[in-house]
Amino acid sequence: MSKEDLVSIIMPLYNASNYIGNTIKCIQAQTYCNWELIVVDDLSTDNSAELVSKVASQDSRIKLFKQNKNQGAAMARNRAVKESNGKFLAFLDSDDIWVPDKLTRQINFMKTNNQSFTCSYYGKIDEDGNNLHYTVKAKRIVTYNRLLLHNIGNSTVIYNKEVLGKTYIPNIRKRNDYLMWLTVIKKAQRIICIPEVLTFHRLRAESLSSKKMSLFKYHWLIYRKYEKLSLLKSISVLGIISFNSLRAKIFLFSR
Repeated sequence: MSKEDLVSIIMPLYNASNYIGNTIKCIQAQTYCNWELIVVDDLSTDNSAELVSKVASQDSRIKLFKQNKNQGAAMARNRAVKESNGKFLAFLDSDDIWVPDKLTRQINFMKTNNQSFTCSYYGKIDEDGNNLHYTVKAKRIVTYNRLLLHNIGNSTVIYNKEVLGKTYIPNIRKRNDYLMWLTVIKKAQRIICIPEVLTFHRLRAESLSSKKMSLFKYHWLIYRKYEKLSLLKSISVLGIISFNSLRAKIFLFSR
């Protein structure tokens, strides 16, 4: 496999046996073929790892690593980044889906426009893969302060590792992708958003439950402990994040 413009796809895995097969198929269906998939299993209790292993035995571009103990998505993602060999790092959750020319369009955009950190719009699908016809958009140029208020879709992100280096994050159990982008943007200064839906994020039952509210404590931890925001700014940012999340929920539940 040529390392020139190789894309390393970073994927933490935990109990996604119902979805991982389709997610890997969407990677194998990419029009851009110069990729490696780095899957790090965080000691799944279902047969997720076995399913990946079976596909990997038939496709040498797929590499499976297993954690020695369950540590959460942050550590699994860090391990995948460490094992990566590509010029570009792309991120994909184990239950999300890419459109077939996602990599082609995004890599070509980055090379043509000399951009090192990009994302895109993304759509929402339900647990069965049905399109919910809801698009999450970002501004064309996302700065650090804008990212504080509006997170980008994890599975939409690609960044140039040769320019920005490998980024590792602390062991925070949730919202670790958000912390990673806040870390990377300090190097890149901005994220350029491609105004097209290149990814579909799957809404699973647990993501729509009242437990979702518990995620806000991780936002608070990120703002205060890792980003060192003032108390007043942390309260203000969390208030805006909460409002935006509630508005999106109302829209989805009302459909």
